[in-house]
This record gives sequence, structure tokens and C-alpha cells, in this order.
Amino acid sequence: MFKSLGNIANMMKQAQEMKSRMAELEANLAQVRVKGSAGGGMVNVEANGQQKILFVRIDEKLLTTDDREMLEDLIAAATNDALNLAKQAAAEQMSEITGGLNLPGMEEMMQQLNPNNTDITPSS
Repeated sequence: MFKSLGNIANMMKQAQEMKSRMAELEANLAQVRVKGSAGGGMVNVEANGQQKILFVRIDEKLLTTDDREMLEDLIAAATNDALNLAKQAAAEQMSEITGGLNLPGMEEMMQQLNPNNTDITPSS
């Protein structure tokens, strides 16, 4: 019976360590910067590791065209590129923290870091 209590205490300690690591991960992801681009670099979008868009830059040449649909498509493509890079960065950081393990409760913790519900869990 006391051995079971020891196992529970050990699990609680590991959970606290993981919570601390997750807080560290969230802080690290806020500092990560990735850039997505489209149109040969004419549209650039920067995001952080928390998948928040930080800025959008559009080449002036695109602003003088009357092709609104093309501009909208390029902005969407650059944004998706940046968000995909942010997901990859988050997965890499998560893999470093967990050692590549798929731990119970990991999906729930990742959802706290990823309110948009996009999959950023590390692949096995």
C-alpha cells in the first residue's frame, strides 16, 4: 500500500515538473519568430511560436495593381506559410521538452498553448 502512495507522489512530482516545463515552453514560443512568404517574397507575414501574427508586409508594387483577388490570395498563402512554420517550431520545442515521448495529457496541455485547435503535437 505504501509503495502505491510513493508511486502517486512520484507521479505528482512529475506532473509538477511537466507543468513547469510547459510554462517555460509557452514563454519560449512567445519569443520564436518565423516568417512566411508568398509571391516570391512580395508578401511576408511574421508569426511567433504561439501562432500569433505579428506583422504583414506587402511590397508596394502589389499595392499599385488593381488585382485585389491576387493580393488576398498572396496574403492568405503567406499567413498559412507562417502559421505552418510556427506549428513546426512549437512541435520541435515540445519534442525537446518531452524527449519525443507521447505522454498522457500532452494533447490537453498543447491545447492550452494552441487555442486555435491546430495540431502542433510532435509526430512520432
